[in-house]
Amino acid sequence: MSLEITISDAIKDAMRAKDKVALDALRAVKSQILMLKTEAKGAEVSEEQEIAILQRMIKQRKDSYDQFTSQNRSDLAEVEEAQSKVIEQFLPKQLTAEELEEAMKNIIAETGAESAKDLGKVMGMAGKTLAGKSDGKSISDVAKKLLS
Repeated sequence: MSLEITISDAIKDAMRAKDKVALDALRAVKSQILMLKTEAKGAEVSEEQEIAILQRMIKQRKDSYDQFTSQNRSDLAEVEEAQSKVIEQFLPKQLTAEELEEAMKNIIAETGAESAKDLGKVMGMAGKTLAGKSDGKSISDVAKKLLS
């Protein structure tokens, strides 16, 4: 089932439950998917593109959460945090720290990377292989740790 259909069903459930936070987050996701479809002029949206949309939206909400927290606006920070949790439900299962490190070791072995100079090569392959399973910052941190 496509993400768009899943989101539409979740919107209906949120309406029935009168869950305003979930409803706002889900409508934002649906809006982003529709905008992507419009830009693609009717072409199918790939799963990778859908995952990228979700990750971008979660990152935006986490950044907003940090800003609101630093400005002592806990009321707004809580909304952003709740919305990011709603959106995270639609991402593939996230890797644990141990699983991520093991996957990165395999990628480093495949690419033949030996030092921090090869970070770009490793990150390119990791981005494709681990898309949606972990955020870019975590992947980057593990790669730097293993290559140093």
